[in-house]
Amino acid sequence: MTVDELRDRVALGEVETVVVGFTDHYGRLLGKRYDAGVFADTAAVHGTHACNYLLTTDMEMTPVPGYTFASWEKGYGDFRLAPDLGTLTLADWLDKTAVVLCDIKEETTGGNLPLAPRSLLRRQIEGARELGFTVQAASELEYYVFTQSYRAAAEHDYRALQPAGWYLEDYHLLQGTRTEPFTAAVRRHLRESGVPVESSKGEWGLGQHELNVRHAEAMQMADRHVILKQCLKETADRMGLSITFMAKFAEERAGSGCHIHLSLWRDGDNVFAGERALGPVKCSDSFRWFLGGWIARAPDVMVFYAPTINSYKRYVDASWAPTRLAWSYDNRTAGFRVVGQGPSLRIECRVPGADCNPYLAYAAALASGLEGIRNRIEPPACFTGDVYAARDLPRVATGLSQATQCFAASEFARRAFGDDVVDHYAHFFRTEQGAFSTAVTDWERRRYFERI
Repeated sequence: MTVDELRDRVALGEVETVVVGFTDHYGRLLGKRYDAGVFADTAAVHGTHACNYLLTTDMEMTPVPGYTFASWEKGYGDFRLAPDLGTLTLADWLDKTAVVLCDIKEETTGGNLPLAPRSLLRRQIEGARELGFTVQAASELEYYVFTQSYRAAAEHDYRALQPAGWYLEDYHLLQGTRTEPFTAAVRRHLRESGVPVESSKGEWGLGQHELNVRHAEAMQMADRHVILKQCLKETADRMGLSITFMAKFAEERAGSGCHIHLSLWRDGDNVFAGERALGPVKCSDSFRWFLGGWIARAPDVMVFYAPTINSYKRYVDASWAPTRLAWSYDNRTAGFRVVGQGPSLRIECRVPGADCNPYLAYAAALASGLEGIRNRIEPPACFTGDVYAARDLPRVATGLSQATQCFAASEFARRAFGDDVVDHYAHFFRTEQGAFSTAVTDWERRRYFERI
């Protein structure tokens, strides 16, 4: 909606609150709630402020030392939140509420803060524009649904949670019917909130589901991804349920992925389409080089696809999650699955987990693919067969520590994002690794308490 339409809804008593939000490094939606009338008159025009420590905290909101961007020594000042009014929409799952997403601006220069997740994606979209491309994208986001509320789950230390389904329900309509009151509500709320929904389905896990929304320009799709997650979580909370976007909720369960679809366009045409043969695919040079760059640079930016300790536990052979860097046509064992043909030709990257920050994941994918076009990076040969069985193919990173080291040392990442950004995020991921390395886990207690 426009600001004038918001004012009309305020006058009619239909909207009373505006959620003004942005994502931190984890992809969590942070921000403020504004009186809707005040937002229309002030924040919509001048923006608002938030403490800059929000881009230096850990999951528990503890200010973490060692960042050059913000610290106790620098006094933890403000950055400015500039509402992107193109994202202003009704938050139909909340009472009389709208939501708007923000760019984070530097207080002194007024420019986009380079290390903010949305800024990273803006920079790569601009890089595509300089080459004459626009970018279409889609996220396929998987999650688990549980019958306990979030509070009940926390009080039980997240043990013995009851999944919403009791057998593997991939595409099973009967099992899906049992969660339809929740899923249908989410589909309706998203539609009424300006996020067009395509479909929902059961997935290959007990209580695992997927809800897909329409593809869009890359920034708009990343915004939709954020709204989708927030709507799912808050709707579940209101209905006494809980959901998780952990990449690997339990070792015996399928992981949850965020399969990213990308294609480049110019003047309304998909520039991936063409007549050049690449294995079984008819494509353009732009497709070939984009695919080559995306695969070649995946190790450098793995942290943006798999940002947590838990992320790497998803990469298990024969689990529907990719374990090796290869491409194939319509083959779900490959990390890069090419699908469609002609105007629908696109690349699906199955590497990112459901725990990724969409702005960072899309930025990493675009930076890699555009590097491929600029440098004409050839992809490996198309793989045919079971990629899991191909022991000679390069593997995805096995842990956050390894992935962070590769990211920090990557000349490509420093060219694509800048030294300050790489150093900032490397510190963030090392902090996450360090927090886990000092934790005592249930696994350790079960293994060593009596028998060591």
